[in-house]
Amino acid sequence: MGRAKNYAVAASGQWTDVEEAGRRRLPAGEVHAWEPGLNQAVCGLSLSRSRLSRFAHVPWPDIFPESGGAADRVQRVCPRCAAGAGRRGPDPRPRWQRVNPRP
Repeated sequence: MGRAKNYAVAASGQWTDVEEAGRRRLPAGEVHAWEPGLNQAVCGLSLSRSRLSRFAHVPWPDIFPESGGAADRVQRVCPRCAAGAGRRGPDPRPRWQRVNPRP
């Protein structure tokens, strides 16, 4: 079996949260899942050519509104990255399940 991947966030914009202890850079705009150490998002988009900022300190599940994390100024989540990295919300189970598989 493969190891579980920990995805971080790459985004088209950024903002600084001053209410939290210290100053913290957070993603804004369109966000993509990114595996640290690579120069591309999960969807295959090149980070440097697309001028996406890397947020290695923000885990992927924190950008969804139901997580209560860093989702304040996220406008759009890349659907291909969400499919590849998994959308972890209140119900992390798959949306469908095969009931009667063929022999």
